[in-house]
Amino acid sequence: MSPLNTPQFMYDPTDVGKRMAPRTADFINAGMEHRSPTTSHNDKEKLMLLIVDAQIDFCYPDGNLYVPGSLDDVRRLISFIYKNLNQITDITASMDTHYPYQIFYPTWWKGRDGKNPPPYTMITYADIRNGTWTPLIDPVWSVDYVKKLESLAKKNLMIWPYHVMKGTDGNDLVPALYEAIAYHSAARTNQPTFLTKGTVPQVEHYGIFRAEVEYPKDVNSLLNTQILNKIAAHDLIYVAGEAKSHCVLETMKQLVEYFGTYQPDAIKKIRFLMDCTSSVQAPGVDFDTLANMELD
Repeated sequence: MSPLNTPQFMYDPTDVGKRMAPRTADFINAGMEHRSPTTSHNDKEKLMLLIVDAQIDFCYPDGNLYVPGSLDDVRRLISFIYKNLNQITDITASMDTHYPYQIFYPTWWKGRDGKNPPPYTMITYADIRNGTWTPLIDPVWSVDYVKKLESLAKKNLMIWPYHVMKGTDGNDLVPALYEAIAYHSAARTNQPTFLTKGTVPQVEHYGIFRAEVEYPKDVNSLLNTQILNKIAAHDLIYVAGEAKSHCVLETMKQLVEYFGTYQPDAIKKIRFLMDCTSSVQAPGVDFDTLANMELD
């Protein structure tokens, strides 16, 4: 066993970014062989590692919504897991998951010329009113959604490239990260938690815990108080993942908003791994500066 609790001869940082199947059995077996003296359930100080959307489409240069810098973020995150193996009690990882027709995809809208909007198009309520863009699906809700998004979430609707699509490998966690989670699970005798988000077609769902605007007809868009309360039960909460400018930022804001309202003492437990996250880069928008301003 190496000094960093890393499974010797198995994990190599150059594995991060490789298109490969996770070596699940190997890492679980290695974790059981080098099992921690105490299970995570007996930790005196409970530490939660919350990983946001560390998926192939965000983290690989050929991914459909690549976040520059994310592979190095994942390498540092994996190192954090192995170095702190015996201190990390629970790992929760979110999985952004989408389908061909969603309100932030070109399929949902058409312009005056009948064409769908290209990725990175901003759609405003004023655009809809003046006929620049028209919703093709669920039109009453769609118009109301864009209006509410601007008034409640202070955002415009962004059209994104198709990414993390259900059934594709772009939806998968980075394999080397999955291996580290499996190793931790076996070594600490604890089950990881995987949260699926983003499946409700009518809304955007950046933060882990609720959609940008809740859609009353689908509970998957509503505030997930169960996982929030589970996280709050820990003594320390470490947050990392992709992308800092969107899903990580909104996750942090939702944590602070919920804890500030219902469990204010929990806010001081939050730790943000700044070197394990990067921002989306898009034409004409400095998302990283905007994210840093909000996180400060």
